[in-house]
Amino acid sequence: MSLPLNFESLIVEAETLNLYEKLIIQLNKDLLLANIDLEFDVETPPTSLKFMLRETVFNLIQNKFTEYLNFLYLVDVSELKLSMLNENNTNQFSEEVTFLILQREWQKVWYKAKYS
Repeated sequence: MSLPLNFESLIVEAETLNLYEKLIIQLNKDLLLANIDLEFDVETPPTSLKFMLRETVFNLIQNKFTEYLNFLYLVDVSELKLSMLNENNTNQFSEEVTFLILQREWQKVWYKAKYS
């Protein structure tokens, strides 16, 4: 499996394989486990998904850092990938973290679909 390198290619692949709904379900599951008050409808358009998740990540970084770390742990975002991000600009950082979250959630969904 080669991971998508940007949000657009991730969404195209998810929709092409009819796994976009499962991506949202997986994301909702991990948000619930992390006690984050955010739930996406399976009909949520990709742009809204990205925007709302980015805003949530930004808010967690700014105001609830422990919950942010817990969420990253539950999603299982790579520490190596996180360490390579530029933390100087919080807006840009939260955008990149959002993509890493979605990329990891996509990986989980893809493996479940392929090997289940």
